This record gives sequence, structure tokens and C-alpha cells, in this order.
Amino acid sequence: MDIVPETRGEEDVSDGRGWAVTRFLRRRWRQLLVTLAVLVVLPYALIVLYAPGFVHPISTLMLRDLVFLRGYDRQWVSFDKISPNLVRSVMMSEDGQFCIHGGVDWVQMRGVIDDALDGESTRGASTIPMQTAKNLFLWNGRSFVRKALELPLAMVADFIWSKQRTMELYLNIAEWAPGVYGAEAAAQHHFSVSAAKLTRRQAALLAVSLPNPRERNAGKPGRGLRRLAGVIEGRASRSGDYIKCLYE
Repeated sequence: MDIVPETRGEEDVSDGRGWAVTRFLRRRWRQLLVTLAVLVVLPYALIVLYAPGFVHPISTLMLRDLVFLRGYDRQWVSFDKISPNLVRSVMMSEDGQFCIHGGVDWVQMRGVIDDALDGESTRGASTIPMQTAKNLFLWNGRSFVRKALELPLAMVADFIWSKQRTMELYLNIAEWAPGVYGAEAAAQHHFSVSAAKLTRRQAALLAVSLPNPRERNAGKPGRGLRRLAGVIEGRASRSGDYIKCLYE
């Protein structure tokens, strides 16, 4: 009796390969989901970690500069070593309702949404907690995805951090020139003084340069920047009730 070796048909081979590919994709999909979950949860854990004043975190832009071997200049200073002139100017320029909202200014946000739905150009509605969360955990550039991640981070940060801690973090991670981060490095870079000795005009110039520090040079302001600084300087001088949460 002849013995005929058993052979697998083409359909069996195809089914085996298909099952192997399916298992591989399922395993990769699970790994991807776990990775995404970690990336989403990690910033909330870091918010708790960054609450103590002795923790001096770096921003995603600083991390980028390190990755590309560009380096950066940042000298951390505590809140009480930063001139109140700068605190008032930044608050009145960036987030006048800082002391009363819970991380998000919903009145301003609704206005932006309404403008977008009407097809009009949108204005900025980012609060200082939102900008701090973005600088610490997210990326630059406008996108609905980033904004959707930014809003809950800002609200949780505002709940966990004191207002003073939030302002301290923001003023120590904000970019004021290419590779220049934080109030102390900015004051020395632009005006050759410490952050504690900034005058009202110097503080106002730094504040109005924040939206675009790579094009707005606080140390060498043009006419438009000087005009904006004058407006902010006037608002800062009348900011008494607005900043009570920081200097009570």
C-alpha cells in the first residue's frame, strides 16, 4: 500500500496566515490602547506631582529643545521673587478673570464657539491655567483635539493648584524669546535686570510679547508693541481687585 504524505491545501495555509495576522493586529491594538491610556492619564498624575513648590517642571518646548540639542535658558524663581509689576501685567494681558474662574473662562469660550459656528474668525480664549497645561503637557498649534485635551487639564489643575502656584508655574515656563524661558531669564535677556526688579513698562512689554515671543521682541519693541504695552500698563495699574487671589 502506497503511503501518500499528508499535505495542507492552499485554503488551510491561507487561513493559518490570516489567523496569525489577526492575532498580531489584536496584540498591537491592545498595546496601542494601553499606550494611549497612559498618555491621557499621565498629565493628571503630573498635575498632582507638580503641586509642591519645590518641584520645578519643564515645558514640552524645553523638552523639544533638549531633544534637538539646542539647549535653553531658564532660571527658576519663586513667586515672591517675581515683580508684582509682571504678575499684574501678565494677568491683565492674558487672563483678566484669572482669580474668579475655575480654569476655563466659559463666557469667553462660548463667544469663541459662537463665532466659529457663524463662520467668523475666532479670538483667543485661553486662560492662564489652560496655557500652563498646554505648555506643560501638550503641543503648540491650534486644533480641536488639543483644545479638547486642554480644557479638562486646566480645570483639574485649577482645582489642585493654588492660584499663586499656577501663576508661578506659568511665569517660569513661558517662552519670552527663542530658547529663553521663565521670568528671570526673560528679564535678564531683554533688560539685564532680575525678575524682581522689572519696572511697570518692562513688565508690560514682556506681557504683550507673550502671544508671539519669536516675533515680538520685548527688549527692542516697535511702535505697535510699545502702544500695546502702554494699554496693559494702564490696566495693570488699576488691577487691585482683580489680583486679590494672588496677594491676599
